Amino acid sequence: MDTYGKDYEETLVVEGGKVAGSTETAAAGTASDAAALDIVPGNGETIKIAASPVPHAEILAKAADILKDYGYNLDIVEFEDYVQPNLVVESGEFDANYMEHVPYLNSFNEEQGTHIVDAGDIHYEPFGIYPGKKKSLDEVADGDKIAIPNDTTNEARALLLLQDNGLLKLKDGADLKVTVNDIVENPYNIEFVELEAAQVARVVNEVSYVVLNGNYALEAGYSVGKDSIAYESSDSVAAKTYVNIIGVLDGNENSDKIKALVTVLRSADIKKFIEDTYDGAVIFFES
Repeated sequence: MDTYGKDYEETLVVEGGKVAGSTETAAAGTASDAAALDIVPGNGETIKIAASPVPHAEILAKAADILKDYGYNLDIVEFEDYVQPNLVVESGEFDANYMEHVPYLNSFNEEQGTHIVDAGDIHYEPFGIYPGKKKSLDEVADGDKIAIPNDTTNEARALLLLQDNGLLKLKDGADLKVTVNDIVENPYNIEFVELEAAQVARVVNEVSYVVLNGNYALEAGYSVGKDSIAYESSDSVAAKTYVNIIGVLDGNENSDKIKALVTVLRSADIKKFIEDTYDGAVIFFES
């Protein structure tokens, strides 16, 4: 069933906000400063969460240090695809995931019959067009190849960004489910190379341009501000539509430990960490 990339996971144990080489979760801290945030203190409870490596697992590692002070251990498991993190939450094996946006979540639930819900909005990542064999959109020529993600919502997002930059025209009323089949004008006869999102950056030397999710751009060593040819503005409707969330099984969003996780991830400390770390490639969501 996994058509989005290899089924891969790596457990991260977080001690003091740093990844440690052990399979045991970090020791629970005290809740002596529990009044600082509106959190019901835990008692050494573990929150097991599935996450994309960058930036999600990195942000969670920072959050783990704070959660420790409230009596919660954060067990972070990295996945290299977008499918398994939802399936392990659906099965109850994990408490939550942090790797997706709402349009993808809704599409996944509809296609897979899962029951994942949004427990909290955390950040968004501007989608960008990056150089492949060509460094500028002024160089686009007949028959150029552009690599884009192949999952429903991310493919639509890539196509909408390409349309905004004059490379194609989509059918009237184009929405978050458009595909290459909905292109009505392709003046450069562009050939679209549709790949699992994690694979797009890997063909950068084989195509003219690549269109990347923010987290995969980061993993590939790209800076949105410095390396992209074009990207979604921080105040665009598209960027805010694709805010990355904490996904949980329907009914668990109001549990004390999920509320604690979301409260920490929505805190001023995490906002500062994001702003200091990602050079505009990740933007804290201001609700």
